[in-house]
Amino acid sequence: MKVKEGSFVWYLYLDKIYCLLSVRNVKALLEYFRLLDVHHKNTLNDVLFYHFLSYVTNLKSRQIRMVFDMFDCNAVGEIGFEEFYLLVCILLSHQNHLEEQFMYCHSRHVFRLLDINGEQRIGKVNFHLYRFLFNIRNERLKEFFQDFHSSEDRRLNYNEFKIYTIFANEKSKEKQRERMKEDKRNRFRSQLK
Repeated sequence: MKVKEGSFVWYLYLDKIYCLLSVRNVKALLEYFRLLDVHHKNTLNDVLFYHFLSYVTNLKSRQIRMVFDMFDCNAVGEIGFEEFYLLVCILLSHQNHLEEQFMYCHSRHVFRLLDINGEQRIGKVNFHLYRFLFNIRNERLKEFFQDFHSSEDRRLNYNEFKIYTIFANEKSKEKQRERMKEDKRNRFRSQLK
């Protein structure tokens, strides 16, 4: 999933530590939400949501419908600003390659989103369906369920999910440090030449 360059969301800044928007950006996002809310109900229905996501991302229509169903937790056919804000933060975490950091910082919200049935457990099927939101590859998903579940039903509770987010975030930071060292070495080598 990618945020389209030049769209409104492209210009918002996501804090790299807490994966939240600044107050100024939240105000701008609220005004944008109000512009999208043509019915003046402080909500977006599925049609408005679909057009918003198709404008700002490269998601397919099936994925957009899945995301709407995921965020419409109480099944009223609309999402409010809180859900919209969370979605925009997820989109920006994708744009900035902060998916693991976002899952770590907001593990409770991510767990609730992935727990579609409200059973306080996430199955491999649900995680597989929505992995495009958090940029999780198939091999990582297999590793995830092999290493972090402790129950017989092969589903994760919140504590197991939280442990995974800590592990994934540390692994991501380690890779980032290695890339920075490699970039530094390459710059040094180019300066010597």
